[in-house]
Amino acid sequence: MESFKPDSLYHIFAQVIKLHFNRTHQLLEKIGVYPGQPPLLIALHIKDGRSQKELAERLKIKPATINIMVKRMEKANIVRRCQDEEDQRIIRVYLTEEGKKTCREVFEIMKGLESECFSNFTAEEEVLLRRLFMQMKDNLTKVVDKKDGDDCL
Repeated sequence: MESFKPDSLYHIFAQVIKLHFNRTHQLLEKIGVYPGQPPLLIALHIKDGRSQKELAERLKIKPATINIMVKRMEKANIVRRCQDEEDQRIIRVYLTEEGKKTCREVFEIMKGLESECFSNFTAEEEVLLRRLFMQMKDNLTKVVDKKDGDDCL
């Protein structure tokens, strides 16, 4: 029960995640972006005109979820959908001019949030924390990537 004490690493980490999510939502709300949308914006910023299937695979989101996100973003004039000229079955997603502007605003928000999070950290502390987070990520990736039958052994 050590991990449920208010000063445990697990509890503090959970609080940081929650605070970060809430602050991100608060900042994105000001520009009309929902928390799940920045990864899609960034994917299109990197390579505009991806298919919805490509976006779903890249973001590890179900195609139906991508479809809902794209429809919402299309209504907000952030993206537009067009049929592929060579294969009419494929729908490609493009950033509009408004979407490109929104993407720049998202980058600024992320930069500002990073400054807020690490404002009183030394460069050495940031390097150490990065290494520890990478180690934690590797630990979790090993467990998540494990095949279903492996944990029965």
